[in-house]
Amino acid sequence: MDSAIDLSDPTRALSLPHIRYQLIRLEDTVLFHLIERAQFPLNATIYSPGAIPIRNAASTDLSFMDWVLRSQEELQSKIRRYESPDEYPFFPDAMAETVLPPLKYPKVLWENDVCVNEELKRRYVGSILPQVCTDVGRKERAEAQENYGSSATADVACLQSLSRRVHFGKFVAESKFLQDEERFVRLIKAEDRQGIDEAITDAKVEKKVLERLRLKAEMYGTDPNMNAEAPRKINVDAVVAMYKDHVIPLTKVVEVDYLMQRLKGTKWDHDLLHRLGIVKGRRAPA
Repeated sequence: MDSAIDLSDPTRALSLPHIRYQLIRLEDTVLFHLIERAQFPLNATIYSPGAIPIRNAASTDLSFMDWVLRSQEELQSKIRRYESPDEYPFFPDAMAETVLPPLKYPKVLWENDVCVNEELKRRYVGSILPQVCTDVGRKERAEAQENYGSSATADVACLQSLSRRVHFGKFVAESKFLQDEERFVRLIKAEDRQGIDEAITDAKVEKKVLERLRLKAEMYGTDPNMNAEAPRKINVDAVVAMYKDHVIPLTKVVEVDYLMQRLKGTKWDHDLLHRLGIVKGRRAPA
């Protein structure tokens, strides 16, 4: 099996086995980035707007971490990162013209405006990091003595990988919709969000994901050259809780919201029929 989804091939991109394989690979990516971030203290100052003066910054409303993230996204947009249908910027206003020729991906996902990056970032800063970062038992020192730059750089990698993982739910939703159109069309028309959530949920798969993630965190977070009593590189329970309380629920939000927009512009779109003047199979007189 290929190690990555070929987004230029809609059939392969929407194959559930390939999507699941990519999601498993993303577990590794997220975990490795989180281990890198966990080596630094929380450094709460970098998340407070205006707490760290930034020379020549276009806005003083950004925290230091937000400024680093926005700057990175502006740069990465120039090399086509956000042309890929599985990438979503935290700062859409920072997108710049690419220096490379544009890529032309085929239409894999239905037109939608679903993005949960703001909520993801809020949870990352407010809930995930405090559990992952080690309490060093002291207050933050002056800027020159703390790893603010390294912490923010690690944050960018964590947030971008988490965003990609969560928004991959759109591919799952589209694949499941195509496999059972009749069921999902009925649920979407009824605006039955709970029914859609139940239709896309597989409790056994979720349990397996959490078990696999715990095993990976235990393995990757342990130095094989250290004894069993040596401190782990990351809090295993915090990693599992991150997926259980944030990643999986936010992925479901993405999937449900995506499906709620899935009928727009299709033969099932009642509003579209009205706009065309067709009601109950009859065209309105001119």
